[in-house]
Amino acid sequence: MAGILDGKVALITGAGSGIGQATSRIFAREGAKLVLADVVEEGGNRTLKMVQDLGGRAIFVKCDVVKWNDVEAMIAKTIEAYGRLDCAFNNAGIEGQGGDTHQCSEENWARVISINLTGVFFCMKAEINQLLKQNSGGAIVNTSSGAGLAGVRGMPAYVAAKHGVAGLTRAAALEYGRNNIRINAVCPGPIRTPMMGRIAQVRPDVEQRMARAEPLKRLGEPEEIGEAVAWLCSDHASYVTGLPMPVDGGFMAG
Repeated sequence: MAGILDGKVALITGAGSGIGQATSRIFAREGAKLVLADVVEEGGNRTLKMVQDLGGRAIFVKCDVVKWNDVEAMIAKTIEAYGRLDCAFNNAGIEGQGGDTHQCSEENWARVISINLTGVFFCMKAEINQLLKQNSGGAIVNTSSGAGLAGVRGMPAYVAAKHGVAGLTRAAALEYGRNNIRINAVCPGPIRTPMMGRIAQVRPDVEQRMARAEPLKRLGEPEEIGEAVAWLCSDHASYVTGLPMPVDGGFMAG
């Protein structure tokens, strides 16, 4: 039985861990041919082996999404390997340093905005250029966050960047709908990832507090985000665009 992404060429950034790694495995299961991108070669190659062990076809490309030349090269390697691009998941991101707005350093602000927002913009710009050149439509999904839909204390740069991703997603969806290019975002709630683990080292009670606040009373798993991304990239979501979609256990319903 064919998967929902059977034969599609898919690019995933931040593929080396967490949501990106889980999504890569799901895309492979659903029949996609993959380009796995990450700035950390060790993590990217680990995901590559996982995908290949599942019988998936994939290449790994080292890419720093804040460097336009790296992003252009990533698209060029995609076309060299597969001849086309059908869908992309712009997922690379960092949480940055914690602290209230008056405690946020210029360096932390610049780094978080650069990776989480400018990096998504660079990837979208290059991907859309390629999709327009092909004139065959396509789908792009960006990683925003529950923090891209509502305020969160203690991480002003992250909240600003993720709100920016949600807005950029909406704007681009309006621009390229006529080209049959669908652009959406996922907005994860608290997910059990390495990022959550790092936050828990500073705030040991964070997982319990977040789980208590969720209607489903638990943290999400990376695979639960990956399943949503696969659906948004598939033809099953052919009438969905411009949506920053919460995948958050119902948190935003409150």
